[in-house]
Amino acid sequence: MVHYLYLYVLDTMADWEYGYILAELVSGRFCKSDVNYELVLCSNSKEKIRTMGGFILQPEICLTDIQSDKGNVLILPGGDTWLDVAHVDALQCVKDLLKTDLVIAAICGATFGLASVGILNDHKHTSNDLSVLQAVCPDYSGRSLYMENPAVTDGNLITATGLAPVDFALHVFQRLDVMHKDTLKAWYNLYQTRDPKFYHDLINSLDPDSRIQFS
Repeated sequence: MVHYLYLYVLDTMADWEYGYILAELVSGRFCKSDVNYELVLCSNSKEKIRTMGGFILQPEICLTDIQSDKGNVLILPGGDTWLDVAHVDALQCVKDLLKTDLVIAAICGATFGLASVGILNDHKHTSNDLSVLQAVCPDYSGRSLYMENPAVTDGNLITATGLAPVDFALHVFQRLDVMHKDTLKAWYNLYQTRDPKFYHDLINSLDPDSRIQFS
């Protein structure tokens, strides 16, 4: 069965924050054999956007057209424009989507967007910094639910600081249950420590017929 990986794209999007998620879910190289994800770019309109790194991307659909079936995921990457009025309708749509089976994962500046429409007032979460979150989002009142962790999962909502893209990916993979436990542990340890030992652990955790061969 094909699931959809929706990436919300916006001007100034932080290119590096979602890379681990896309690479593993789209390639499926370390995922369970039945995992199959198709990438779909979405936004508040179908106008082209320019990422922080200079890539020009064309959204395929508007956020309001995504399918919120179980197993699908919406990634909200960081960027400097989340508090622009252009994203208000999309963020209100995210509010409604949180009531469905869709997993929603926001990192860095995207957490400011969520806070600006009150979403973080009712969910355990993290962000880049609590004081900054309070300063830029006057309607934010979720301080008691703020956690000083790299990433936090609360139901179908995942949040992360922009300094923790690996932890962000870990939480997404855990919530979607796309990797075997030993595989996910080895994957995380490899990218966190850069110790080659964990690459061998990662390869050995895979089913023999699907193992990546050493060159």
